[in-house]
Amino acid sequence: MRKQITALTAASAFALAGCSDLTEQEQGAIFGAGAGAIAAQAFDANLGWTVVTAAAGAAAGALIARNSQTNQCAYSDGRGGYVTRPC
Repeated sequence: MRKQITALTAASAFALAGCSDLTEQEQGAIFGAGAGAIAAQAFDANLGWTVVTAAAGAAAGALIARNSQTNQCAYSDGRGGYVTRPC
């Protein structure tokens, strides 16, 4: 198990090194997907859950990168909607 996580981490590092021409959102999505996959493997999840956590991590990573870039975050308005304001 430890060898798998080490190999996955090394592969992620090499993959991110080649991402210099990607946007910040794309880089955030790749980083988030890798983090989600590593977290799933840490809990010995099956392949289906690994894919789900990688997809969720990619979505979260892209949103965090976008919010950091634009300094705009979405907040609940208390009525089932949301409003954007500076973070």
